[in-house]
Amino acid sequence: MSETANAKLIQGRTGPWEVVLGLEVHAQVASNAKLFSGAAVGFGAGPNEQVSLVDAAMPGMLPVINRHCVEQAVRTGLGLKAQINLKSRFDRKNYFYPDLPQGYQISQYQHPIVGEGEVIVERDDGSTFTVRIERLHLEQDAGKSLHDQDPNFTYVDLNRAGTALMEIVSRPDMRSSDEAAAYVKKLRTILIYLGSCDGDMEKGNLRADVNVSVCRPGAYEKYRQTGDFSHLGTRCEIKNVNSFRFMQQAIEYEARRQIEILEDGGSIDQETRLFDPNKGETRSMRSKEEAHDYRYFPDPDLLPLELDPAWVKKIEADLPELPDAKKARFQSQYGLSAYDAGVLIADQAKADFYEAAANGRDAKLVANWVTNDLAAKLSADGLEIGDSPIGPAAIAELVQLIEDGTISSKIAKDVFERMWAGEGSASEIVEKQGLKQVSDTGALEKIIDDLIAANPGQAAAVKEKPQAIGWFVGQVMKATGGKANPGAVNQLLKAKLGV
Repeated sequence: MSETANAKLIQGRTGPWEVVLGLEVHAQVASNAKLFSGAAVGFGAGPNEQVSLVDAAMPGMLPVINRHCVEQAVRTGLGLKAQINLKSRFDRKNYFYPDLPQGYQISQYQHPIVGEGEVIVERDDGSTFTVRIERLHLEQDAGKSLHDQDPNFTYVDLNRAGTALMEIVSRPDMRSSDEAAAYVKKLRTILIYLGSCDGDMEKGNLRADVNVSVCRPGAYEKYRQTGDFSHLGTRCEIKNVNSFRFMQQAIEYEARRQIEILEDGGSIDQETRLFDPNKGETRSMRSKEEAHDYRYFPDPDLLPLELDPAWVKKIEADLPELPDAKKARFQSQYGLSAYDAGVLIADQAKADFYEAAANGRDAKLVANWVTNDLAAKLSADGLEIGDSPIGPAAIAELVQLIEDGTISSKIAKDVFERMWAGEGSASEIVEKQGLKQVSDTGALEKIIDDLIAANPGQAAAVKEKPQAIGWFVGQVMKATGGKANPGAVNQLLKAKLGV
């Protein structure tokens, strides 16, 4: 299938257009210290409380590389099936902002620590597409300028200055806002599994710069065949998007904006733009800089970074089971559908919860409870699965009571609600509330015999229309307060009614 076949066409006044997207994802490295200093890294500290002399660019202060941050970058590269460059180099990226005290950002340009890799992403319809990773490089974050405390002043908080970031740069392989969001979700999941970034977008620990361009159908195919970016049209970069919803809104707006300009005979200026979520639109921030504008040059205070191949091999050997491998195992080991396995592995904590609950139980039934009833309760109460008042062992016990016929699936719903309310374990609630299923065939037979005798017309109708047996099932359940074993009831009714 061609790449164009999966493109989302946008209809303009003069014909259809395609959108082409490439992303630069900035992931904060999971580390207790910054990239080149020992200053603490943490969310919620007071202004300028986590700033070392190195971060503040005091004269004579020299950067010292954080080995753990390098390890996290290598771990991430391996998780992305990417080339690990045993030799890399730090450069100075020169620009002047109030929140950049050095007057330059220490980053990597021509020689990044991680080279080409790929991420396989699943669409909503179950089909997949591949996003090629161009590179991953380490860099230090800037500080933060605050403009809302006093209209006459700009305040600078350097707590983030020097924080280690991994910039993961993709090829322009996404063709719709849905694909872009799916890619970042998958990337976020991989990073969390690896433990190299917590993926907290609300805190700004994962954010994306989205490059958007539009072209006529067929142009993207020419780019893929030739590698010539000119086929894709001029791109605009939407800076620092930290929400899946905002990302999709920004892409949709920006694509439409560019199409309208081109159809009116204008041209697209290559620029950096910001998304305003209140207005639902992008606005110009500055003209897009090229590499030469930053005057990159090797950082004279840092030696080239050389990695020991044996050290890289050790990191690779210690990698955890990643999402794609876990999904395949859930399907083979537990017999789950691709959909159910995908829902579970999308959240590492949920996948771990499921495995703990499914041990020795009906795996599909456990999956249903975890992804449906439990997930709904957690969502309603604004809780993460790690904060669930019902643990994996409690779900396993509830499922066991269903499996061994102690309670029906319907009664289990009531038991679950009581468990959530803190009334005790499933077994305790069933015993206390007298919720055990009636499986005594003698007792059930008497109820059924009485019903048939009292309703000969209904009994005759069942012989003509077997699905009418449902009426009798309902009556038996009503007579037993919903406690009759549905399997036993159906079996007895079929035998007595001759269907």
